[in-house]
Amino acid sequence: MHTRQAVELHGVTRRYGTGERAVTALDRVSVGFAPASFTAVMGPSGSGKSTLLHCAAGLDEVSDGSVLVDGVELGPLRQKARTRLRRDRIGFVFQAFNLVGALTAAQNVELPLRLAGRRAAPGQVEAMLAEVGLADRAGHRPGELSGGQQQRVAIARALATRPVVVFADEPTGALDAAASREVLRLLRAAVDRHAQTVVMVTHDPLAAAYADRVLFLADGVIVEDLHGPSGAGQIATRMAALS
Repeated sequence: MHTRQAVELHGVTRRYGTGERAVTALDRVSVGFAPASFTAVMGPSGSGKSTLLHCAAGLDEVSDGSVLVDGVELGPLRQKARTRLRRDRIGFVFQAFNLVGALTAAQNVELPLRLAGRRAAPGQVEAMLAEVGLADRAGHRPGELSGGQQQRVAIARALATRPVVVFADEPTGALDAAASREVLRLLRAAVDRHAQTVVMVTHDPLAAAYADRVLFLADGVIVEDLHGPSGAGQIATRMAALS
């Protein structure tokens, strides 16, 4: 039986500009991300990693091909329906945390639910913060938290709606080694404990080693699809060969 993929890209091309100045950021990419899987997306600068993430999340229009999230094709959706789908079924974790500075940690975690017109179940927000080790920081604003703590709040926020997929764009890019390990451990636990699907863009082989699968991009195409846990050394060697 073919189980439905959390996210599917079919022949996705993304071009920027026109004529001779056109740049093809993604070139006929077809790939699926299974439920309860953790995929790292790697490649040299300009290889199309972030474009892949943005197209898969419906943040960027595709020039050709189709993207399905939870079986729903994004292309035909009007802006409002697409926004609703992103809000309900997709979680985001960015390098820059993107927390709302005026809100407390608890209010930031609750925000996606409120935007979706849903109320958090009693104790839900507290439980989410406890899961990322920040039960005692619920009333703190982002400015009162370290970078690692802010990113953990961002992870709790991304998981609040129990989305179909969480897209993480360089989630450890601004963090030191200890905070990075904590963030990656939480993403790994979301997959193992809650059957969450995580797709993470990273340039760090140590981060990619937490994933079940590593996709390598070069010049807008997938050049290697490494399944099964890989050591950071093996990943670094593959990356070096592409750079």
